[in-house]
Amino acid sequence: MAYPSTVAVMVAAAHPSSYRVKFRRKEFLESVDKAKPKIIYKRGKNHFFAFDGFVMYSQEGEDKDFTQKILEATEFSNSVWQT
Repeated sequence: MAYPSTVAVMVAAAHPSSYRVKFRRKEFLESVDKAKPKIIYKRGKNHFFAFDGFVMYSQEGEDKDFTQKILEATEFSNSVWQT
């Protein structure tokens, strides 16, 4: 049985921070290979996914670069979530 404080820590750890890490195409593809996300999100020219507490993104990739499913997002923002 998980205690409330343990659950709170697990939930907080599961959510990426508001920090984004930008990569050149080659390095982004390397990070995708290492992280193995199931989904790559896309908004405009940005491809992105969450990993290790950060949003990893690149503006240099093309859909054909990925074997993962690509989902079109409605927004890619650097605004911090308000609760």
